[in-house]
Amino acid sequence: MPIADFAHLIRNVPEFPKPGIQFKDITPMLQHGPALRAAVDDMAAAAEAFDWQVAVGIESRGFLFASALAYATGRGVALVRKPGKLPAAKVRLEYALEYGHDAIEIHADAVAPGQRVLVVDDVLATGGTARAAGDLIGQIGGTVAAYLFLAELGFLAGRARLADAPVVSLLRW
Repeated sequence: MPIADFAHLIRNVPEFPKPGIQFKDITPMLQHGPALRAAVDDMAAAAEAFDWQVAVGIESRGFLFASALAYATGRGVALVRKPGKLPAAKVRLEYALEYGHDAIEIHADAVAPGQRVLVVDDVLATGGTARAAGDLIGQIGGTVAAYLFLAELGFLAGRARLADAPVVSLLRW
Protein backbone atom coordinates (compact mmCIF):
# COMPACT_ATOMS: atom_id res chain seq x y z
CA MET A 1 0.00 0.00 0.00
CA PRO A 2 1.24 3.54 -0.68
CA ILE A 3 1.91 5.91 2.20
CA ALA A 4 -1.09 8.02 1.14
CA ASP A 5 -3.27 5.19 2.49
CA PHE A 6 -1.80 5.83 5.94
CA ALA A 7 -1.93 9.65 6.00
CA HIS A 8 -4.67 9.51 8.62
CA LEU A 9 -2.02 8.26 11.09
CA ILE A 10 -0.30 11.66 11.08
CA ARG A 11 -1.94 13.67 13.83
CA ASN A 12 -2.31 17.41 14.22
CA VAL A 13 -1.12 18.88 17.52
CA PRO A 14 -2.42 22.43 17.89
CA GLU A 15 -0.39 25.13 19.63
CA PHE A 16 2.86 23.11 19.55
CA PRO A 17 5.68 23.99 20.01
CA LYS A 18 4.14 27.43 20.60
CA PRO A 19 0.82 29.23 20.09
CA GLY A 20 -0.25 29.58 16.47
CA ILE A 21 1.61 26.49 15.24
CA GLN A 22 -0.19 23.30 14.24
CA PHE A 23 2.41 20.52 14.45
CA LYS A 24 2.23 17.43 12.22
CA ASP A 25 3.14 14.51 14.49
CA ILE A 26 4.33 11.47 12.55
CA THR A 27 4.94 9.27 15.61
CA PRO A 28 1.63 7.34 15.25
CA MET A 29 2.65 6.52 11.67
CA LEU A 30 6.10 5.41 12.82
CA GLN A 31 4.49 3.08 15.37
CA HIS A 32 2.46 1.37 12.64
CA GLY A 33 4.71 -1.17 10.88
CA PRO A 34 2.91 -1.28 7.52
CA ALA A 35 2.77 2.54 7.38
CA LEU A 36 6.45 2.89 8.18
CA ARG A 37 7.30 0.33 5.52
CA ALA A 38 5.11 2.14 2.98
CA ALA A 39 6.82 5.44 3.80
CA VAL A 40 10.32 4.01 3.36
CA ASP A 41 9.36 2.09 0.22
CA ASP A 42 7.73 5.15 -1.36
CA MET A 43 10.67 7.38 -0.43
CA ALA A 44 13.14 4.84 -1.87
CA ALA A 45 11.11 4.67 -5.09
CA ALA A 46 11.07 8.48 -5.35
CA ALA A 47 14.83 8.65 -4.68
CA GLU A 48 15.52 6.38 -7.68
CA ALA A 49 14.86 9.35 -9.97
CA PHE A 50 17.99 11.12 -8.72
CA ASP A 51 21.73 10.53 -8.94
CA TRP A 52 22.90 10.59 -5.31
CA GLN A 53 25.58 8.92 -3.21
CA VAL A 54 24.70 9.83 0.39
CA ALA A 55 21.50 10.62 2.25
CA VAL A 56 21.74 13.49 4.72
CA GLY A 57 19.14 13.29 7.47
CA ILE A 58 18.01 16.41 9.30
CA GLU A 59 17.62 16.10 13.08
CA SER A 60 15.78 14.29 14.29
CA ARG A 61 13.04 12.53 12.35
CA GLY A 62 15.03 12.96 9.16
CA PHE A 63 17.60 10.59 10.68
CA LEU A 64 15.02 7.78 10.63
CA PHE A 65 14.17 8.14 6.96
CA ALA A 66 17.70 8.92 5.73
CA SER A 67 19.06 5.85 7.54
CA ALA A 68 16.31 3.62 6.17
CA LEU A 69 16.90 4.94 2.63
CA ALA A 70 20.65 4.48 2.92
CA TYR A 71 20.16 0.91 4.13
CA ALA A 72 17.55 0.10 1.47
CA THR A 73 19.76 1.39 -1.34
CA GLY A 74 23.21 0.41 -0.08
CA ARG A 75 24.36 4.03 0.23
CA GLY A 76 25.78 6.03 3.10
CA VAL A 77 24.10 8.40 5.52
CA ALA A 78 25.28 11.62 7.17
CA LEU A 79 23.65 13.77 9.82
CA VAL A 80 22.72 17.42 10.16
CA ARG A 81 22.38 18.08 13.89
CA LYS A 82 21.56 20.76 16.41
CA PRO A 83 24.61 22.54 17.84
CA GLY A 84 26.84 20.72 20.29
CA LYS A 85 25.92 17.18 19.21
CA LEU A 86 28.72 16.39 16.75
CA PRO A 87 32.13 15.42 18.16
CA ALA A 88 34.51 16.17 15.28
CA ALA A 89 35.30 19.25 13.17
CA LYS A 90 32.04 20.76 12.00
CA VAL A 91 30.45 23.59 10.04
CA ARG A 92 27.61 25.59 11.62
CA LEU A 93 24.84 27.70 10.11
CA GLU A 94 22.24 29.86 11.87
CA TYR A 95 18.83 30.30 10.21
CA ALA A 96 15.23 31.41 10.75
CA LEU A 97 12.35 28.96 10.99
CA GLU A 98 8.59 29.31 11.27
CA TYR A 99 8.63 29.77 15.05
CA GLY A 100 11.99 31.40 15.81
CA HIS A 101 15.69 31.02 15.06
CA ASP A 102 17.95 27.99 15.25
CA ALA A 103 21.30 26.64 14.12
CA ILE A 104 22.47 23.36 12.66
CA GLU A 105 25.82 21.69 12.13
CA ILE A 106 27.35 19.01 9.95
CA HIS A 107 30.72 17.28 10.24
CA ALA A 108 33.17 19.00 7.92
CA ASP A 109 33.97 15.61 6.34
CA ALA A 110 30.40 14.25 6.21
CA VAL A 111 30.25 14.65 2.45
CA ALA A 112 33.17 14.24 0.06
CA PRO A 113 33.88 17.10 -2.35
CA GLY A 114 31.63 16.72 -5.38
CA GLN A 115 29.44 14.10 -3.73
CA ARG A 116 25.74 14.27 -4.64
CA VAL A 117 23.44 14.36 -1.64
CA LEU A 118 19.80 13.50 -1.02
CA VAL A 119 18.56 15.77 1.79
CA VAL A 120 15.90 13.92 3.79
CA ASP A 121 13.44 15.05 6.45
CA ASP A 122 9.96 14.22 7.65
CA VAL A 123 8.01 17.45 7.01
CA LEU A 124 8.72 20.43 4.77
CA ALA A 125 7.21 23.54 6.37
CA THR A 126 8.78 26.94 5.60
CA GLY A 127 11.91 25.32 4.19
CA GLY A 128 14.28 27.11 6.57
CA THR A 129 15.94 24.02 8.02
CA ALA A 130 16.17 22.23 4.66
CA ARG A 131 17.60 25.40 3.06
CA ALA A 132 20.20 25.63 5.83
CA ALA A 133 21.08 21.94 5.38
CA GLY A 134 21.53 22.46 1.62
CA ASP A 135 23.75 25.45 2.30
CA LEU A 136 25.86 23.46 4.77
CA ILE A 137 26.29 20.67 2.23
CA GLY A 138 27.50 23.23 -0.31
CA GLN A 139 29.94 24.72 2.22
CA ILE A 140 31.65 21.35 2.68
CA GLY A 141 31.84 20.67 -1.06
CA GLY A 142 28.75 18.56 -1.72
CA THR A 143 25.92 19.12 -4.18
CA VAL A 144 22.25 18.69 -3.33
CA ALA A 145 20.80 16.23 -5.84
CA ALA A 146 17.27 16.52 -4.41
CA TYR A 147 15.24 17.20 -1.28
CA LEU A 148 12.94 14.38 -0.15
CA PHE A 149 10.20 14.70 2.47
CA LEU A 150 7.51 12.43 3.81
CA ALA A 151 5.06 15.34 3.90
CA GLU A 152 4.77 19.00 2.99
CA LEU A 153 2.73 21.89 4.35
CA GLY A 154 2.18 23.48 0.94
CA PHE A 155 0.46 26.58 2.33
CA LEU A 156 3.78 27.62 3.94
CA ALA A 157 5.52 27.69 0.53
CA GLY A 158 8.76 26.11 1.80
CA ARG A 159 9.38 24.54 -1.59
CA ALA A 160 10.16 27.99 -3.00
CA ARG A 161 13.23 28.25 -0.74
CA LEU A 162 14.66 25.05 -2.22
CA ALA A 163 14.99 26.12 -5.85
CA ASP A 164 18.55 24.73 -6.13
CA ALA A 165 17.35 21.11 -6.56
CA PRO A 166 14.19 19.08 -7.15
CA VAL A 167 11.80 18.72 -4.21
CA VAL A 168 9.71 15.60 -3.64
CA SER A 169 7.05 15.19 -0.94
CA LEU A 170 4.96 12.06 -0.65
CA LEU A 171 2.07 13.76 1.16
CA ARG A 172 0.95 17.36 0.83
CA TRP A 173 -1.44 19.54 2.80
